[in-house]
Amino acid sequence: METQDILKKVRHIEIKTRGLSRQVFAGQYHSAFKGKGMTFSEVREYQYGDAIRDVDWNVTARFNHPYVKVFEEERELTVMLLIDISGSKDFGTDLVFKREFIAELAAVLSFSAIQNNDKIGVILFSSKVEKFIPPQKGRKHILRIISELLRFEPTEKGTNISNALEYFTGMIKKRSTAFLISDFIDRSFDNALMIANKKHDVAALRIFDPGERTMPPMGLVDFTDPETGEMKTIDTSSRKNRMLYMNWWKALESYQTETFRKTGVDAVNLATDEDYVQPLVKFFKKRSM
Repeated sequence: METQDILKKVRHIEIKTRGLSRQVFAGQYHSAFKGKGMTFSEVREYQYGDAIRDVDWNVTARFNHPYVKVFEEERELTVMLLIDISGSKDFGTDLVFKREFIAELAAVLSFSAIQNNDKIGVILFSSKVEKFIPPQKGRKHILRIISELLRFEPTEKGTNISNALEYFTGMIKKRSTAFLISDFIDRSFDNALMIANKKHDVAALRIFDPGERTMPPMGLVDFTDPETGEMKTIDTSSRKNRMLYMNWWKALESYQTETFRKTGVDAVNLATDEDYVQPLVKFFKKRSM
């Protein structure tokens, strides 16, 4: 993509996502994530209307009566975007590639953050951490983030979510809200995710293209793995081959679902061929309960 094209794309994303952040997400973002960036103050008895997530279960069990933790809101929150830019992000069967879809999501979250006077930082990763953009505020900073997402070319194509999470946990000392944005085509990242979520407030945004779910019968097709470069010719008209692919995809989704459940990380699935506004609003509202 040429520089002029990137600038036009950045501007287009800014216009669209600033409006969404202001009109749709600002309030939901504040209630769903702002409250996580607080310092502990005291424990008091539960009152009607208190959030269930604030219940102190240890104190409640000790006194056989519900108690909640009381927090003092910090003046600003650090929001981190951990963004997967591996080879699979250049896949797309509809009108948009996953990479462009992710850039737009990142912009929405970034503008929501600065509207709440929060800092926003980014970790771009593949099979290694490719780039770290320290948390800052301001429109200029967000435009840089969008531009990097559209034009940055990773030096590696694979995916290692554990490595990115370990880097994040070691780099960001202050408790923050983190959005892990990926298609999660990876394994064995559950321990790193659990550790990160204990130190920070992690939410997972799983991006997928509808064309990834099934293998259509198109005869002999040459496939190239975008992350390994491996090439294979597969007979897609074979029912056995289509079933093998479907079972692989289902196993991957099962691992992802179980990992998010086990680690206590809230997750939302976002399809590139659908509007992400309603799923995100619903996701934010759920976290606010």
